[in-house]
Amino acid sequence: MTPIHEPLSEEAAARLVQVAALSRTPFAIRGGGTRSLAAAPDGAETLSTRGLVGIVAYNPAEMTMTVRAGTPLEVVEAALAEKRQMLSFEPCDLRGALGSSGIPTIGGVFATNASGPRRFVAGAARDSLLGVRFVNGRGEVVKAGGRVMKNVTGLDLVKLLAGSHGSLALLTEVTFRLLPVPETAATIVVSGLNDAEAAAAMATAMAMSVEVSGAAHLPESVRGRFVGGLLPDGAATVLRLEGLAASVAVRSEKLTASMARFGVVTHLDAEVTARLWREIRDAAPYADGTPRPLWRVSVAPTAGHQLVAALRLETGVDAFYDWQGGLVWLRMEADPEAALLRRYVKAVGGGHATLLRARPEVLAATDTFEPQPDAVAALSARVKASFDPAGLYVSPLMDRKQGA
Repeated sequence: MTPIHEPLSEEAAARLVQVAALSRTPFAIRGGGTRSLAAAPDGAETLSTRGLVGIVAYNPAEMTMTVRAGTPLEVVEAALAEKRQMLSFEPCDLRGALGSSGIPTIGGVFATNASGPRRFVAGAARDSLLGVRFVNGRGEVVKAGGRVMKNVTGLDLVKLLAGSHGSLALLTEVTFRLLPVPETAATIVVSGLNDAEAAAAMATAMAMSVEVSGAAHLPESVRGRFVGGLLPDGAATVLRLEGLAASVAVRSEKLTASMARFGVVTHLDAEVTARLWREIRDAAPYADGTPRPLWRVSVAPTAGHQLVAALRLETGVDAFYDWQGGLVWLRMEADPEAALLRRYVKAVGGGHATLLRARPEVLAATDTFEPQPDAVAALSARVKASFDPAGLYVSPLMDRKQGA
């Protein structure tokens, strides 16, 4: 059984890493264990953040918070809810889609750069991150960020660590900015559009001065799996508006008038809106209890439907679109078809295809992330050597077999 270490302080974590560095014992970092089905690499021990918990500082007036990395996300969100504040980037909870368990942690959110529907207007998780504390591969405690975002070398350590999946350092503490919770929200639903028509409708909506904070297209194949089947018949193109009630009402009227030329328009109230966008965020239609391959594909907003159309000529896929069409949740009916998918991603202008779910033997043999060009891979290797010269930190995702 793989040894699991759960230090109760940053200092204890640093000592563990110092000892491991001497013996060259690799560590796989684990937060809540909710975001990966891959096992730790052979020979690696698990370094858990579960003992690094607690809100260190919360300043509602300045809308900033500092939290230890192992703190459950639900604890953070409960504290924010009391002051009607929120994380702007809507971190997704993929336990249903991945069939995983555990409790999401705030460190895991930033380590994976987990970003939801508002990402295309409010930025990703990394864009809310102001500062971090971490233990590097030498067992040194490092503080980066805060009011000053860059260190003396010019490298933005805060942004580098966000999305690094535990491959560079052990995050011990994060400081991030917040936003007020909108007074209300509403969703405009345009029914019956095909994927290309939906892309045009969403582009039109985003070009208007109505401040759309969510734009997604739910084809007929998935439409009935959202909000208990409450959406109108036909594929649903959904557009979210948030803010003061009077403002939302005015903007909703303007948006409705514009969207009426694309199809039949209906409206969802604040309660159903909140439920719908949680389910979009969490890829709810694919929380189906199966190991059928699930991809999260990021491309240009106008390219998402082109990618899916091309794939459907060669293999069985199901899909829906977020981020104005730029984020494609793609479920393969049989094999992951990694080479095929990535060839078409390149053909439509480039992007990133991340394999989130598949049978264990398939996961072990397939690149999780888009393979990096040689120049980028060389730069990544230099960054890794700077943070972790002995290669102490190994990631079940980042170190999965290459060459798919």
